[in-house]
Amino acid sequence: MAGWTNRGKLRMLNFLGGTNTPSSFRVFLLTPATAPTAGTNTISALTQIADGNGYNTGGYTIALNTTDWDTFTEVDGSTNAYAQLKDIVWTASGGAIPASGSGARYAMLGNYTSTLASTEVWFWWDLTSERTVSDGQTLTLQNCQVNINES
Repeated sequence: MAGWTNRGKLRMLNFLGGTNTPSSFRVFLLTPATAPTAGTNTISALTQIADGNGYNTGGYTIALNTTDWDTFTEVDGSTNAYAQLKDIVWTASGGAIPASGSGARYAMLGNYTSTLASTEVWFWWDLTSERTVSDGQTLTLQNCQVNINES
């Protein structure tokens, strides 16, 4: 499952109006400690996986361009359109990802502002189970879509 947060919907409307335009987004990996919901506003309400061994708690930067957003699709007949992120890859180096604690259960797209704690949660994806990788392996988010639905 995936979904917009209410904050993300508001910021997208602000973005269309030319205000609060982000220069980039970031993708973060989250533990199962607290599931993101439509009411989640900032990353401070969630728990990132442990920093280290190839994962940085600053997230993976996503630019506003057609390289990082590699697919834009209109799906006629289903009242849907979506943008898809390029594949995001973290490689475990010097140990496992995460470095300790729970594995990655959720990924989120956020608008990093001035501090990590105030990073706004715009969209999230449920990875369906906790993900961990051993030293030398990769953890890949593939074909993550941000859907715009009519209902």
